[in-house]
Amino acid sequence: MSGVVVIGAGPGIGQAVARRFAREGLPVALVARTERTLPGARSFVADSTDEHALREALDAAAAEFGTPDVLVYNAAIIQPDAPGELPARAQLDAWAVNVVGALTAAAHVAPAMAARGSGTILVTGGMPEPDPRYVSLSLGKAGVRTLVALLDAQYGAAGVHVASVTVAGPVAPGTAFDPDDIAEHYWALHTQDRPWSLEVVHDGRANQWNAG
Repeated sequence: MSGVVVIGAGPGIGQAVARRFAREGLPVALVARTERTLPGARSFVADSTDEHALREALDAAAAEFGTPDVLVYNAAIIQPDAPGELPARAQLDAWAVNVVGALTAAAHVAPAMAARGSGTILVTGGMPEPDPRYVSLSLGKAGVRTLVALLDAQYGAAGVHVASVTVAGPVAPGTAFDPDDIAEHYWALHTQDRPWSLEVVHDGRANQWNAG
């Protein structure tokens, strides 16, 4: 059992997912911009937009634990912005976190997973419907959904399950969007038998699973 790597290991979904996998006995590596503490977890510092640092962190985690069983990409820039409100540079910065970092991480670990014949790559999604009050986030989460489909097409046949967990509301403990409840989807996707789902939508009520 070579464990789980969680990129974007903040106090919400990221750490809730880490705790959920740790309960199953998997080694946990946390990757974040600042060092994170979680009992039984190993912390690595990297910004998801720094390709070199992110690859180094993933290599360091693999050197310690082996090719991960699970890669979770949970980094995102969540901000309100109307059409044209953000300058182009800010839109590019948001895209770099929301999409490009996920692509960098997934493309870095997926070949080794495919060579082994197993692995799970899970990306935190959102914005099931585009919202003009959240342009950069709507664009980014649409990109995530497409990225999942592309990665599935590339690596799915080799045994790599790629999926997104789309969170359709603000995450807060004790609400319908409690991070501990959301974390259950990540474990369920990792342990899911074929045919695999490419997406589960957590809407605070009934959850919708979309098969590939």
